[in-house]
Amino acid sequence: MNAQGVSRIAIIGAGNMGHQITALCAMNGLRTTCTDISGEILKKAEDFFRSYIEGRVVKGKLSTEEGARAVASARFVEDMGEAVADADYVIEAAVEALEVKRNIFAELDRITPPHAILATNSSRIVSSRIADATKRPAQVCNLHFFNPALVMKLVEVVRGPHCSEETVATSFDLCQRLGKIPVLLEKEVDGFLLNRMLGALLREALWLHDMGIATFEDIDKACVHGAGYPMGPFRLMDLTGIDLEYLIRMEAFQNSGDRAELPSPGVIERFLKGDYGQKTGRGWYDYAKAVK
Repeated sequence: MNAQGVSRIAIIGAGNMGHQITALCAMNGLRTTCTDISGEILKKAEDFFRSYIEGRVVKGKLSTEEGARAVASARFVEDMGEAVADADYVIEAAVEALEVKRNIFAELDRITPPHAILATNSSRIVSSRIADATKRPAQVCNLHFFNPALVMKLVEVVRGPHCSEETVATSFDLCQRLGKIPVLLEKEVDGFLLNRMLGALLREALWLHDMGIATFEDIDKACVHGAGYPMGPFRLMDLTGIDLEYLIRMEAFQNSGDRAELPSPGVIERFLKGDYGQKTGRGWYDYAKAVK
């Protein structure tokens, strides 16, 4: 199978990444089904999708006909079996927890068509840690979109040692079909390309803050007005989710036992309060206010 043979996509997880990838696929002519274990999250995803498409039509970014086709191309269903029954390609966008992903992939292997490629949108868990939960490891890969997926052009395609050339080529071509710019990692590495580089910046920024050397606001200002970044690391953390940073760091610590991998005190404090960033209205910044 090549990318042109992919006509039906299933998205597992209707959260921030899942519902954006759903919209992206539907707008590019793919029959797309999104599913989630939470009916409430699924309903929010569908409401976002319809509102987003309507907004694109109003702004003239999509014609009325294109908007109608996109809406007709997307379904939101609670039953995962129904969502993936005829899928050619599945993108998992669930929580960043290895055992959760392994359980999902084991179930996907059982209920998807034999030809379907199973991809994870994980931002750091390599697919070789998931593939052996299936009987089709050659058809399992990383396909990492960046947040916000509807805006960010970059997608990382990772060639795991188990991946077939067909899986890699189909995934790469699919990204281009979706209007994205894919990059290929020839070998697996934790965190992939961009997040490894951003991670080094984030660790230093958190250390500077935790040591009381500078406020998070001033660290962000330094990155934006000195290094030319579009946003600083703390604002970016609020966008992607402080809970995600916490879970990633805890996963790294559990794998290595190295206390240096533990989350920053500032991250732990906000995680325990439920202040995850933009999605909760407060993180490093207060989004109840007009923050510049």
